[in-house]
Amino acid sequence: MSLRSAPDRLLSVLAAFDHEHPALSLTDISRRAGLSLTTAHRLVAALTDWGALERDESGVYHVGLRLWEVAALAPRGLVLRQIALPYLEDLYEATHENVQLAVRDGDEVVYIEWLSGRSAIGVHIRVGARWPLHATGVGLALLAHCGPEFQEEYCSGGPLTSFTPHTITEPVRLRRVLAEVRRTGVAVSSRQVTDDALSVAAPVRGPGGAVLAAVSVVVPQAEAHVPALIPAVRLAALGISRALGWRPAKEP
Repeated sequence: MSLRSAPDRLLSVLAAFDHEHPALSLTDISRRAGLSLTTAHRLVAALTDWGALERDESGVYHVGLRLWEVAALAPRGLVLRQIALPYLEDLYEATHENVQLAVRDGDEVVYIEWLSGRSAIGVHIRVGARWPLHATGVGLALLAHCGPEFQEEYCSGGPLTSFTPHTITEPVRLRRVLAEVRRTGVAVSSRQVTDDALSVAAPVRGPGGAVLAAVSVVVPQAEAHVPALIPAVRLAALGISRALGWRPAKEP
């Protein structure tokens, strides 16, 4: 068995926590991190002293606020969310449907903001949730603007996960969809994650023009009027992009 470095062991403790396991006992941490109970106890104690973990009255550990303070400094996290929020709120007021903001992390999309009303369609999304790039509107908008090498690796790198009969799993079809996203400036994803939802997404650009994020609205598939949604989503994405410092090439 290969020896694990001290940073690797420390990070494995933090990685033991996820959305399905937000609260863990020391034994749980030891098992999920692949560490001996003695090593886990030492590392958990250090992380708790620093504030990365918190221990409640029952002895169960949770992620600590100190990590939130550090994460808030990430330019693709809280900073981007704060800049984008007014435009996301405008998009929600215009549609009263689910509104989402997401960034790419490797071959996944990570949601950093989500606005929803009581009457909006239920979605399998929460802040911090991850989904494969090919299966969502925001993911397609992000993937379409990645480098050609990354796109080709993603399309041909292995089986694409299927969630419904409508999920794009054929590389040839995915390449066509990405080309259409680049041509039109929007991504339309219909019934890819659930059979009853459709999303329209548009890319968000940074000061240099690179795509940093994507914004989308998710509506019931049966009631979707895509031509009416596209301008609203484009406007929100443009507003966020301008607030981030991007200007179209034709502008002085």
